[in-house]
Amino acid sequence: MLKPSTPKGTRDFSPAELAGRNFIFETLKNIFSIHGYQPIETPSMESLETLTGKYGEEGDRLIFKILNSGDFLAKVDPDLLNTEKAKELGVKICEKALRYDLTVPFARYVVQHQNDISFPFKRYQIQPVWRADRPQKGRYREFYQCDVDVIGSDSLINEVELIQVISKGFDKLGVKNVTIAVNNRKILSGIANALGIENKFTDFVVALDKWDKIGVEGVKAELSKKGFDEEKVGKIINCVELKNLDDLRELLKDNEGSKGLDELSFVLDRLQELGIGSVVFQPHLARGLDYYTGIIIEVSAEGFSGSICAGGRYDDLTSIFGLKGISGVGVSFGADRIYDLMKEEGLFDSLAEKEKGVLFVNFGEREAMYCMQLLENLRKENIPSELYPDSVKMKKQMAYANAKGMAYVVMVGSDEMDSQMVTIKNMSTGEQKQVSSAELVNHIINK
Repeated sequence: MLKPSTPKGTRDFSPAELAGRNFIFETLKNIFSIHGYQPIETPSMESLETLTGKYGEEGDRLIFKILNSGDFLAKVDPDLLNTEKAKELGVKICEKALRYDLTVPFARYVVQHQNDISFPFKRYQIQPVWRADRPQKGRYREFYQCDVDVIGSDSLINEVELIQVISKGFDKLGVKNVTIAVNNRKILSGIANALGIENKFTDFVVALDKWDKIGVEGVKAELSKKGFDEEKVGKIINCVELKNLDDLRELLKDNEGSKGLDELSFVLDRLQELGIGSVVFQPHLARGLDYYTGIIIEVSAEGFSGSICAGGRYDDLTSIFGLKGISGVGVSFGADRIYDLMKEEGLFDSLAEKEKGVLFVNFGEREAMYCMQLLENLRKENIPSELYPDSVKMKKQMAYANAKGMAYVVMVGSDEMDSQMVTIKNMSTGEQKQVSSAELVNHIINK
């Protein structure tokens, strides 16, 4: 018999886990909303041509393609069945794909609905995405992104506000020791120009993007594999290990890198004025996606591997769909990694305590109907409450209460009904107390 399992890189979520995930979603939604961002949703699948060519060669390999329905090989040239032409074959038999991120679908949405949108358009989107990545700790094939973007404005105030949103988001979630790293793709382009490697810019950026995974020695090896000689590798590493913007001024004074330094200086100065700490310049930060053109952002937490939020400026992403000159900037909170981090740090413990409910014991039909009226009084105060559905042995009902982590069990028999009293058992202490039916709600709230 086939053993049931989920596909690699995907997970089931229990009620307790969903409570934590929903806490993340609701917390972020609230912060996005109070900053003027509005929600949208896009389909789980997009046309394959919408997604390909937007994430770089490595990103394109991770797109989950969807086979055409029916006899998908019927109209395929037999010559394409040769495995060496797998890329060409994929395009012929797959017209659709699961979305890789929320940014490219957002760009498509903006172009498609441009006549219904007021620019600048501030949106947030919380939905799953899929990547055919190798599953490992903190890396999944299906995961949720919580994106927040503004499109139709060149102002760097947008970058400042997004970093405010990041700072507030993790503060409200209770995540401490967060570092917000920033860089600018123009600076990286300027370094490539100054070192005479602009024709290999993509190789340069892709290698840098692996810095946190493979370290400086790994990046050196990666650059060497891509054909950079030892001298060039040494100069690249020297540049991207600098800690101060001013250290790059002289090198980049004659190219677009100087504009990148000015943009970053503006944002960092404004953040300092607003009292936003934990923001650092990180010259080796690259963000490997091809569509980034300006400031890039990546957030990490001490003791936790991988980024938990990232994004940046994309100057002309909508042009690939025919709408030119529309600049945007956004960041994406990785809900699954944030959940794993918060779980490791025990940040859901207090949430679980708040979620504990009240169980009414079922002594029979008459008593059950009486309890149903009392239940509604608790529910009006948003106190999770339920009645055990069957009149079975007390032992079984108490076991159910324990299994669900109930805070209280309420017992109402015929004697209690006649006296308008209820017996409340505190499941943590075992203490039992009688209160009047009218006092039940206040007693639970005050406890």
